[in-house]
Amino acid sequence: MSSRRPSNRGLVLLIACAAQFMVILDVSIVNVALPSIRTALHFEETDLQWVVSAYTVTFAGFLMLGGRAGDLLGRKRMFIVGVTVFSAASLLGALATSGTLLIAARGLQGLGGAIVAPATLSIITTTFAEGPERNKALGIWGAVAAGGGSAGALVGGVLTDALSWRWILLVNVPIGLILVPVAWRYVTESKGSLEHRHFDAAGAVSLTVGLIALVLGIVSIEQHGWGSVEVLGGIGVGLALLALFLLIESRWAKAPLVPLSIFASHTLSGANIVVLAMGGAMFALWYFLSLYMQQVLGLSPLDAGLAFLPMTGTLALTATMAPRLIARFGGRTMLVLGLGLIAVASLWLTQVSADGSWAGDVLGPSVVAALGMGLSFVPVTIAAVAGVPPERAGLASGLVNTSRQMGGALGLAVLTSIAASATASYATTHGVPELNAEALTHGYQNGFLVAVAIALAGAIAARILLPSLRPQAPPSVETVAAAEEVAA
Repeated sequence: MSSRRPSNRGLVLLIACAAQFMVILDVSIVNVALPSIRTALHFEETDLQWVVSAYTVTFAGFLMLGGRAGDLLGRKRMFIVGVTVFSAASLLGALATSGTLLIAARGLQGLGGAIVAPATLSIITTTFAEGPERNKALGIWGAVAAGGGSAGALVGGVLTDALSWRWILLVNVPIGLILVPVAWRYVTESKGSLEHRHFDAAGAVSLTVGLIALVLGIVSIEQHGWGSVEVLGGIGVGLALLALFLLIESRWAKAPLVPLSIFASHTLSGANIVVLAMGGAMFALWYFLSLYMQQVLGLSPLDAGLAFLPMTGTLALTATMAPRLIARFGGRTMLVLGLGLIAVASLWLTQVSADGSWAGDVLGPSVVAALGMGLSFVPVTIAAVAGVPPERAGLASGLVNTSRQMGGALGLAVLTSIAASATASYATTHGVPELNAEALTHGYQNGFLVAVAIALAGAIAARILLPSLRPQAPPSVETVAAAEEVAA
């Protein structure tokens, strides 16, 4: 690793933060644009979730490979490659004339994001000396990343309402055009001092393609039925590739992306099971609320973005309070409470109605859900890195981010299939179109009901699998950085 510290550290921090803001923004910016995208590109109900899942699946599948590429080939080099891929994919998506092309572009965006995200953190840690200087930089980085997540709904609403849904992707292009030459000029190259020089491309590809096949099989249930070739074939191929991934990691990879020995820590294993459930419940809440507010309540994209502000504000405020609450009551208690609140909010949302309102049907449960999310983020991250050797802290934090994205993709696939099936059944029974407000609401109610079960399963897993997690000392810089990244 290079020990040279550049003199223009403030500019380097700005470059890293701008890139991280862009990557995190694109996770949430599409939500309020989904109805507009569906109309413009003629998406089916079950296919629409791929606008979200294509990004999260490829991001999760290649996240740790992206981090290793930075260590082996150079953080600056991979940062520039990642921003270029991300910006080019954004342009491709903005110009898409079909749903297939948009989904492919979103997948390519996820690959770019998986390269950029670990590079930004590595650039900061190699630019700033350990201690107060680095802690301050990480704090700014975490705040900017969280701002990207919070701003996504509002920015997406403004751009979709004032211009077009295509601008939620096109806005990344000028940012990338500025970041690439500035990073080339001012960021100092560095590499990790690793004993090996091996990638694990086979592991990353088998993991990502396996997850995609599994999600494809799940979302085909509503259209083709459980016993169809499409469903059984997709699920079978997905499970086979995931089994191959485990075989590669345990026997064949010279430098595995995920050394399976890390799961010897029961706390880490339990934390990743919990975060899978958390991701599944959370992604569903954001997704269905976006559709309900626009397709049923008739809110414009801008109004829907504004409607999310109480939720994101509550989440941010609660997350800042979480460390003090963990110190007093223990991380497991706060995690069980947080997931319990997500379950309560989901149950409350099963009561949404076709003639409801934002204040009457959305505001209350969305704030409760945000309280639960804010209380859950930090303790699950602490659990994921608790007892892990310092040299594996980065692996552990990367793994919990990967598990969250995978849980979100799988949860979204299951819930959208259930919601679409319920909507189609209601429409057939009552002789109304599937886009009828009553039919859509019935489908969303069923989706929220399954989210209740997922959140409760996460709470039970946290209670059974995790220790009390009452910290005896302030968390490390690595733990703080990981918690901020997960929260963002």
